[in-house]
Amino acid sequence: MRPRPPVTGRGIFSGTGLIVTALAATAVALLVPLWSYAGRPDPANATALSTRTVTTPYGPLSDADRDFVTKVRLAGLWELPAGELALRKGTTPAVRAAGRHLVDGHTALDTHVRTVAAQLGTPLPNEPDERQRRWLAALEAAEGQDFDRRFTAVLRLAHGRVYPLAAQVRAGTQNSLVRDLADDTGATVLDHIKVLEATGYVDFAALARELAVSPAPVPAPPEVGPSAAVPVTPTPVPTPGGA
Repeated sequence: MRPRPPVTGRGIFSGTGLIVTALAATAVALLVPLWSYAGRPDPANATALSTRTVTTPYGPLSDADRDFVTKVRLAGLWELPAGELALRKGTTPAVRAAGRHLVDGHTALDTHVRTVAAQLGTPLPNEPDERQRRWLAALEAAEGQDFDRRFTAVLRLAHGRVYPLAAQVRAGTQNSLVRDLADDTGATVLDHIKVLEATGYVDFAALARELAVSPAPVPAPPEVGPSAAVPVTPTPVPTPGGA
């Protein structure tokens, strides 16, 4: 039998074949993205997290920003009274000078943080938390050189925790007010670190261990017993009135 010639329009290249092929390609295009995203985190979770950042005239304000503002306020609520104790109870000019820097620095920083909080609508605490009250009570009970050691140890450790936090917030915040506050906090804390070290009471080896092992931003103050090393001769202290 003679073979029949091919009929025009039949096969995969016919009109029907082209439609079927197009539908198949569309199905693949729709399914491939679904397969490729299988097992990835639910995007709804990311949306929920992003809602914690609010818009302000000064830029986005995140949970981390608000937490930082609160921490700055809390730091001043106990470190300023600690400075006043050092002015009253410190046995050396260097310890009393460190106390003066804490009072002056946290007075100015507290004014700044309260202004920022008011502009951003962020509530602030008005008294130290329970841990901070315990630290102040321990300093209030200490006398003489024991006070000098305890004051320097706990305040240097606390400032060592706050300093990198201010740098971290400064590097990542998108809010101009929080950025300025982080700048001010970093400068103030660095000044306090320097005058605390100038007392000659800082045990840098113990400080490094505490900073390395404690996960808390401001860990509990170390126990400083009477066997602590006698301080070395203090280095010159900058004139009070800086940060």
